[in-house]
Amino acid sequence: MKTILAAYSGVLKGTGSSVLSSLQDLPSALWPCSSRMEKHLQVISVLQWVISFLAMGIACTLLLIYMFCTDCWLIAALYTAWLIVDWNTPKQGGRRSSWVRSWTVWTYFRDYFPIRLIKTHELLPSRNYILGYHPHGIFCFGAFCNFGTEATGFSKKFPGIKPSLATLAGNFRLPILRDYLMSGGICPVNRHSIDYLLSCNGTGNAVVIVVGGAAESLHCAPGMNSVTLRNRKGFVKLALQKGSDLVPVYSFGENDAYKQVIFEEGTYWRALQKRLQKILGFAPCLFYGSAWGIVPFSNPITTIVGEPITVPKIEDPTEEMVDLYHGMYIRSLQCLFDKYKTRFGLKESDILHIQ
Repeated sequence: MKTILAAYSGVLKGTGSSVLSSLQDLPSALWPCSSRMEKHLQVISVLQWVISFLAMGIACTLLLIYMFCTDCWLIAALYTAWLIVDWNTPKQGGRRSSWVRSWTVWTYFRDYFPIRLIKTHELLPSRNYILGYHPHGIFCFGAFCNFGTEATGFSKKFPGIKPSLATLAGNFRLPILRDYLMSGGICPVNRHSIDYLLSCNGTGNAVVIVVGGAAESLHCAPGMNSVTLRNRKGFVKLALQKGSDLVPVYSFGENDAYKQVIFEEGTYWRALQKRLQKILGFAPCLFYGSAWGIVPFSNPITTIVGEPITVPKIEDPTEEMVDLYHGMYIRSLQCLFDKYKTRFGLKESDILHIQ
């Protein structure tokens, strides 16, 4: 206490430099351990993203409605008017912010797991790409961190390439959340939005599609190496129509972020999940993590960006042509998995199940 009073008296006397030296003399027990503080910041950074994704849209919608009933109705009216004018922006390339993508909070987010991005081949700025991301997991932590932020250095690893992570279009109908997502370069996963990026936005665009979608999230669990891809051919047809190269991407550890209660096929609860999936557009998974249930387990996530598959531009591809390139994509993804699986905790006998 005497040391603190001495520092304070130094400030009053105009000798502020004594503050630093006096505080440095304080017992280390008064300060939190730096490693412990860093871990807390990592947890907070992950928690804010999970809560934002789950609740920000609904909370801001309710707040906007409430503001119309208060003296702040004019602010709500102005924002609503701007929202109407800006409604189609997510479909037209969005409004990414290099500043938001480079926030320090994403560094803590990355280090919590940690998350790594590994480049295996060059992506040419003179081409456009569709990156198929696997597996979905519960929250696609690897996809968001690698392609929605600069925490893992995407722009440095792939200079001249601008990633756009595609997610549920419904998120862009919710106030504030839509702007938060767009600032990270995230776009709606619909035909209009992807068409714009691959046709009207020059070259060097990489649209990241989580191919398995909501259906795949119902099957994810620690140690599960399964992707929903067998009948997912729409992204291949789109790549052919736009002449955009296909790139398989696999994240080892994505399914290890949460544990999930998986209901058997044919049960009432599984049928309810599928029903809600069709209505809401996403699968209501019963999952749990390490702290408070929603903080994920801090297991490493390593994202491997594979070799591009050169795709010709065919405006009206035949079903046979789509099947040909879809088969090439599956084989490329399986080779990518087999090549790197033993480096990231899997056994040589582990195989990738294609559903």
